Amino acid sequence: MNVSIIKYNAGNVQSVLFALERIGINAVVTDNIDKLQTADKVIFPGVGEASSAMKYLKEKKLDEVIINLKQPVLGICLGMQLMCRFSEEGETNCLGIFDNNVKLFSADLKNTKVPQIGWNTIYDLKTNLYKNIIENEYMYFVHSYFAEISENTIAKTNYGLEYSSSLQKNNFYATQFHPEKSSDAGQKILENFIKI
Repeated sequence: MNVSIIKYNAGNVQSVLFALERIGINAVVTDNIDKLQTADKVIFPGVGEASSAMKYLKEKKLDEVIINLKQPVLGICLGMQLMCRFSEEGETNCLGIFDNNVKLFSADLKNTKVPQIGWNTIYDLKTNLYKNIIENEYMYFVHSYFAEISENTIAKTNYGLEYSSSLQKNNFYATQFHPEKSSDAGQKILENFIKI
């Protein structure tokens, strides 16, 4: 299994690498276009700021590469947000794979703090990405921005309001939470993605 992790200037790739190693996958971290295009699976992680991340992707022409990938792709956290249409973070036009807007959590949402940091549940689970994952399973989140609910939503979370904690369209999958930091259930989601 040839798995590539997209290398760019917003990454938390080490924990993703370790999580994949735990399920027997040795992935390569690369921004090499040929390696990304020929991989069996591609993971697009991210911890960082949307506008500077998009600027880097465009400079390296990785934006065009990602949009045109044909194999299963998994975006994580900022990776998922960059796969949406637009982010309020830096007023950023993103990749547009998902027709979702990404918005900042309001500081006056009831009983919430921004950013959301910690464990929260996912529900209304759809697609094989969530095979053998129970409804209301806990996942680990760290984010100030969220993707709206849309026809591409395959998991939801409530944090003062309901939002998309996971999206899917064609060969593109994405999670707002960090499966690589979400214990056994998160590991199972990574295994499910590898089997897609």
